[in-house]
Amino acid sequence: MSRPYDAIVIGAGHNGLTTAARLAKAGLRVLALEGRDTVGGALVTEEIHPGFKVDAACHQIGALHPGVVGDLDQALGVTPDIVRSDPVVFAPLIDGHPLLLWRDPIATAEAIATFSKRDAESWSAFVELISKAAGLLEAAYERTPPDLLSVDASDLWSLVRLGGRARRLGKRDMMEVARLLTMTAVELLDEWFENDLLKGTLGATGVTGMFQGPMAAGTAYMLLHNHVGTENGTVRSADRVRGGVGVLSHALRDLARSCGVEIRTNARVTRITVKDGRAIGVVLANGDELEAERVISNADPRRTFLDLVDPLDLAPRFVRQVQNIKYRGACAKVNLALDTLPSFAVSDPALLGGVVSISPSLDYLERAYDDAKYGDISREPYLEAVIPSLADPSLAPDGKHVMSILVQYAPYHLNDGTWDESRTSELGDRVVKTLAQYAPNLEQIVLARHVLSPRDLETDFGLTEGNIYHGEMTLDQLFFMRPVPGWARYRTPIENLYLCGAGTHPGGGVTGRPGYNAAREILKDVKRG
Repeated sequence: MSRPYDAIVIGAGHNGLTTAARLAKAGLRVLALEGRDTVGGALVTEEIHPGFKVDAACHQIGALHPGVVGDLDQALGVTPDIVRSDPVVFAPLIDGHPLLLWRDPIATAEAIATFSKRDAESWSAFVELISKAAGLLEAAYERTPPDLLSVDASDLWSLVRLGGRARRLGKRDMMEVARLLTMTAVELLDEWFENDLLKGTLGATGVTGMFQGPMAAGTAYMLLHNHVGTENGTVRSADRVRGGVGVLSHALRDLARSCGVEIRTNARVTRITVKDGRAIGVVLANGDELEAERVISNADPRRTFLDLVDPLDLAPRFVRQVQNIKYRGACAKVNLALDTLPSFAVSDPALLGGVVSISPSLDYLERAYDDAKYGDISREPYLEAVIPSLADPSLAPDGKHVMSILVQYAPYHLNDGTWDESRTSELGDRVVKTLAQYAPNLEQIVLARHVLSPRDLETDFGLTEGNIYHGEMTLDQLFFMRPVPGWARYRTPIENLYLCGAGTHPGGGVTGRPGYNAAREILKDVKRG
């Protein structure tokens, strides 16, 4: 007898909803289950003080997969309004004028020239190289990672096509990109620039979300990853959704429903049912047992295989591989309700519309990491702050503002104590004091504060160890090794159990790419029967 559903998707985050919608659009009967009382996972907008709304855990998005944008437009006739600020980055100094990075590379070069004429002259060539490298990564991200041990023709053809794309760069650029992928952010930026503030501002994108400093191998790759899909000349993403990122989650919910997906909230899955090596359904926290032809998990690999699946249904070697996936959350989130604008040294408040980056040098970033690697909160943290109410006044009462701050480094595993209320409050104090060095009125204008420690990110949003990428994006956990070698194609050792979240290729960021790619592979298997 056929089961009630063709597919059950665990987790209605943006990747889960993307997968569910694509499967339902192809004619499958799909049920999406979300443990929280609202869809979106970490992509939610919440009120932190009466009249003040802010993106609780995520304050900007990456470049959405074109297929997701097309699906939204086709099904709903409209896509979420994306706020693309200009300038993209406002990087202040305690003593000195700020650096502005604009969408127009010529305008950025002019801004850089006030710090270094040599760096300004290098800017155009640097942007060109970064754009080419990010374009190659984007091509790789569109594809399912090949199985390097396979002799299947489709795997070999995928490698050939990607190699062809690389060769179109030209021999010189191809070698430069290949070299760049394994470099440290320090090595890359020291080759191109001399000004500390510029290097610190660019290097910050190589460590965002990573338990690494800019001197670690692979941080140049992360710098590229965060530029995939951005406009030519834009070297740091600052895109936000008007009305809050929750608007995007609701649009994806509406898309899924329009395709026929049944969505249940407050439906926490506690177990994936496996029979004879095959996933056949799930068990909910309330005891309900639901059956389906296949199960797709938007949870991270550790939660999926070590919490939801009985380890006896997996080979010991695979269990060890999953246990060895590195998470090591490095981020916290501080959200502020403000009585007025912070007093940054700026002539026009509109210049604060993008990212306010507190990363004055690569040494500053490395020192911040030094504290964390010994289990301490950074004494001088790297901060990525945005004031979304500048471009979207609906988020705060008239004349008031909200500020969203991503904080590094706040290690999940503390050397002394745990993430209790006292340590979480200490983190909030440290963040406000650090920002107040650049905006002296900040401490006086804070009306309310909402602090999420790495432990809170885990408890409230299901981000294991507070890792915003569902697993670190280090070089040993990318491409055909994500989540583990041999199982990087969205399928798992359990027949008809799939992964679709950021713990799979191509990794984290609000793009919908893992979910879109996973749906494509699942539909291939459905077609094969």
